[in-house]
Amino acid sequence: MFNLNFFKQKSPQQRFLFILGLAMMIIYLGISVVIIFFHELLRLDPNKFPRNYQIAFAVVLIIYAFIRFFRILRDNKVE
Repeated sequence: MFNLNFFKQKSPQQRFLFILGLAMMIIYLGISVVIIFFHELLRLDPNKFPRNYQIAFAVVLIIYAFIRFFRILRDNKVE
């Protein structure tokens, strides 16, 4: 999955974008975990953002994070 020789051959810009992509994926997953499991810490108004919508939004973020992850892997293999 992570070939260190291939990673060394990348330009600094490509390495930065790869790491940035991984960081954004982790951020999306983190936000979704906070919304699902630690929703009381956010103190969101249940009238404006009901619990069902919170969970749906978190699921969409998880799906988007996995899409980004697979795009990163695909782009990493193509080059």
